[in-house]
Amino acid sequence: MTTALRTLPGPGLLPQSRTDQTDPYVFHGRRLREGCRLEDTSRFSDDVWNLAPSMLKKHERRFILDFTLIAASHRQVGKELCYAMLSGSVPAGEARPAVGTIRTAFTEYIRFLRWAAARDLPLDTLTGRDLEDFQRFLARTLPAVGARQGARAGVRKFWLWRISLPSGALRFDPRHVDGWGEPAGQGAYENATARIPEEVLGPLFVWAMRFIDEFSADILAADRAWRTPPPASAEPHTYGDLPVLLRAWLDERIAAGRPLPAWRGKTSTTAIADALGRNRISLARYRHMIDEAAALVGTAPQTVSDQPIRSRLEGEPWIEAILADHTECDGLAALARMLQDACYLVLAFLSGARDSEIKHLKRGGLTIERDANGTPYRWKMHSLAFKAEDDPAGVPAVWNIGEPAARAIRILEQLQPAGSEFLFARLQHSPGVKADAVSQVLTSGATNARLNTFAAWINDYCMRNGRTDCIPDIDGLTWRLKNSQFRRTLAWFIARRPGGVIAGALAYRHHCVQVFEGYAGTRESGFRAEVESEQALARGEHLMAAIDAHEHTGLTGPAAEEAARRLETFGSRARFQGKVVLDDNRLRRLMAKHDPAVYPGEYITCVHDHAKALCERARRGRTEGLPDHGGCKPLACRNVALTPENTAAWQREVDRITRRLASRPTLPPLLRHRLESRRAEITAFLLENTTARESA
Repeated sequence: MTTALRTLPGPGLLPQSRTDQTDPYVFHGRRLREGCRLEDTSRFSDDVWNLAPSMLKKHERRFILDFTLIAASHRQVGKELCYAMLSGSVPAGEARPAVGTIRTAFTEYIRFLRWAAARDLPLDTLTGRDLEDFQRFLARTLPAVGARQGARAGVRKFWLWRISLPSGALRFDPRHVDGWGEPAGQGAYENATARIPEEVLGPLFVWAMRFIDEFSADILAADRAWRTPPPASAEPHTYGDLPVLLRAWLDERIAAGRPLPAWRGKTSTTAIADALGRNRISLARYRHMIDEAAALVGTAPQTVSDQPIRSRLEGEPWIEAILADHTECDGLAALARMLQDACYLVLAFLSGARDSEIKHLKRGGLTIERDANGTPYRWKMHSLAFKAEDDPAGVPAVWNIGEPAARAIRILEQLQPAGSEFLFARLQHSPGVKADAVSQVLTSGATNARLNTFAAWINDYCMRNGRTDCIPDIDGLTWRLKNSQFRRTLAWFIARRPGGVIAGALAYRHHCVQVFEGYAGTRESGFRAEVESEQALARGEHLMAAIDAHEHTGLTGPAAEEAARRLETFGSRARFQGKVVLDDNRLRRLMAKHDPAVYPGEYITCVHDHAKALCERARRGRTEGLPDHGGCKPLACRNVALTPENTAAWQREVDRITRRLASRPTLPPLLRHRLESRRAEITAFLLENTTARESA
């Protein structure tokens, strides 16, 4: 055992009513989980500290700090540092870290203290040369730059928290040592989370929505049957009637040619007993009757119920039956997990919420706002947010989500039993679910494993059924899914939309747009440039298709002639010996050098000229030479050209306004006046700009 703490912070931080001054409870300065008592938690003198009582997030695993991994000569200072971070005095300029952060950093404390103990060097005797030796030790043992940076950050804590380390802290800041640290490699500070490739995300999301919208009805029906106990017999059993009932039941199966239920290859007397409303043991003496029937009609894996499969996939039942065996890939246990994982996938991608925020979603966490006619128009998800919040137990937060994500929440509420509060609590279909587990919901690691199992199930299902809509490999390798990839991928899609960076910063609860840009890759790494490069490539492909079809010669509107001239020039640059030969790389180079600045859109085709642009960015003098479609004024701007598709979109808008004006009840006068003015303005715009070329 280690010695007692030699000196402790002032009594204000260690109240006499809560802890013994000579051997304090290490969590006396922390909030504890509901139901935990301070008297049952770890003391300073313990060599293993159980962190579970102070881990407030429902999805966190059980962690410990095992100080026996540190040599006895340096164990005390390791305890002092961890105690100070948990409940002791916090030095100026430092913040009290989260319990999970302490556990993560504990690995680096162990590494450093074991290195020092092996050389019999107390921390307060280390010199700059010693730390240079440690730096060389890291270079030999940790190949990744990021890992070495984390190790050095752990060492520096023994300087930053020195006021709480009476056993001996570092006497100087390691950052002042020549040779401490190393140049960061390119991309060292970027968000390293990979985006999910579109060829993976597409089929993955489609299958997730199939589970939610189509397969869920059968899975939930099987789940209800599994939870419903067999009905008790309404009348007392008559002695001797069991063989008669059994014979009648077996004859019915034989006549219909239906196999007997089996459990892992053997006829299931339990299933037969449940069907007859009798005890399994009472069937033992009639086993010969069951075996004779099985010899005639065979056996089939036991199903959860006799309900037929109702959901269809391309006109056929999507599955033959939902089995009772929890080890089968078509068993209720597996399919219920798949349904829960599909709901997680949809919520993670469509809401942008973090894993911890999704895992704290409770029953009743969905609200729907409706208009005067009762039509839903907004769906909100209520949960807890943790990152950058003052309360370690989380603060209430709201996410605006789409209707598909709302459907996922409704399915989760049906999938969990009535007494379950959290929608991502472990399902009870498989053995081994512990009601008293520290993590009351699925851990992040469990979710990562299950997401990849979900993808593997999809590919196995496609292989078994001869389908081609499986999840492809990327560069010959199976893509490994992680929960953090969905939020990162959504950020990528948001940022590619006009005004997306601002919208993303709001949706992701970031303090500024630069933080959101950095979420998908640091600004220095070229995230914005990468987005604009992909947008330019897609726009170039669209323009080349229009040029090949001579669509640019039929444009109307004030900028129609300029658009035709620019596109004709652009097309001539792409031609080689009378043919258009463009791969992606060549088209990117062409767009970079000779971009015609023509931007197709739903309502207009923007032929951008900064001198004429009325959009907000250009008008305020903050332009980068690009149009600001979020501030577009299409009915007044002289940079507008119209394709037939643009004209049709405006006509649909006129028709929509007309239907709105004719609706009942009658609209308020001010709104009616605005709609009539809008319709008149659009009609005049179309009349002027769709007939000008014909008149000419």
